[in-house]
Amino acid sequence: MLSLSGVSASYGAVPAVSDISIEVGEGEAVGLLGANGAGKSTTLRAISGLVRLTAGRVNFLGKDISTLPPYKVTELGIAHVPEGRQVFPDMTVQENLEIGAYVPRAKADRSRTIDLVFGIFPVLAERRRQLAGTMSGGEQQMLAVGRGLMLKPRLLMLDEPSLGLAPVMTDVTFEKIKEIHVMGTAILLVEQNVSRALTLVQRAYVLESGRVIMAGASAELANNKQVQTAYLGM
Repeated sequence: MLSLSGVSASYGAVPAVSDISIEVGEGEAVGLLGANGAGKSTTLRAISGLVRLTAGRVNFLGKDISTLPPYKVTELGIAHVPEGRQVFPDMTVQENLEIGAYVPRAKADRSRTIDLVFGIFPVLAERRRQLAGTMSGGEQQMLAVGRGLMLKPRLLMLDEPSLGLAPVMTDVTFEKIKEIHVMGTAILLVEQNVSRALTLVQRAYVLESGRVIMAGASAELANNKQVQTAYLGM
């Protein structure tokens, strides 16, 4: 479904990622793991078109999307849920969700999709008229994921969904992501909580200093001594 081949990107003159090559299959859940500053978020931004490539290419469903603007990438079926949630605080839950279905194919099914989102996140249905800025961090994270689902994505990219959440809300968030994956949506997950991420994804890539240093099945990485020492506290 998605492949990055030798992707490099920079912020001005500062290199952020170098020679990144990863793949996500149809309906697969894949993780991008590593410490803060490893290049995980930049990789997602490169896929979304928010950061321009300096080398390499990004293919999605057989199409080269390396130079497409972000709105074109979204129209193809890639939803990007950014780090820090970034909901619209002065808009209601319902309005935040509705604005997520702005591409033509999603807008046509907006009522049906919002019912699906409310089924996955019942708290959003209960609070549909509440201003998003008055919700807890965990509830805002659910809203951000729900807004991404309103695009009816083929691929849902999630950037640090557990960031700043209490342990109980982290559990709920990961349960909901697993539910979304089981429904058939491919997932590309960026997460610093390596132990939790490895229970959700099937495969993962480990990034360090903007490069992929390791890749493999989740069970293999969980049992890898280097991963255990660096990320699992073992």
